[in-house]
Amino acid sequence: MNAPFERPVRVRFSHCDPAGIVFFPQYLVMTNALVEDWFNEGLRIDYAQMIARRRVGLPIVKLDCEFSRPSQMGETIILTLNVIAVGRRSISIDIVGHCGGETRFRAKQVLVTTSFESGKSIDIPTDIASALARFAPQTESIEAHRS
Repeated sequence: MNAPFERPVRVRFSHCDPAGIVFFPQYLVMTNALVEDWFNEGLRIDYAQMIARRRVGLPIVKLDCEFSRPSQMGETIILTLNVIAVGRRSISIDIVGHCGGETRFRAKQVLVTTSFESGKSIDIPTDIASALARFAPQTESIEAHRS
């Protein structure tokens, strides 16, 4: 498998609930920011341009989260993104948040390229598919199993 994409994220007051730990939906805000950074820096695809000019979205259509240990304000969580599979219209990713050698949460997501004009899924644009190839696992593609 190719190298993962990683980013440190400092847990801020705005991420926390009254108990002083990360309020679980905030992890999804963090993972969305990680995907944007991955597109901009890892894939070298301008995420803002993809959304605003190209009118191509990347909504989550499947989400599986596991919360292992709470995270507190002031900690730095390392978010690690690995590509599990790339299909014709979808990207399956695994994001793990860890701190101090402990896994704090894991989010498995399926993202689907979508046209803002039609509201329907579309094939992954060629330039994005080429960029994704650098992160995709070196195994037989999902498409081979569809026939």
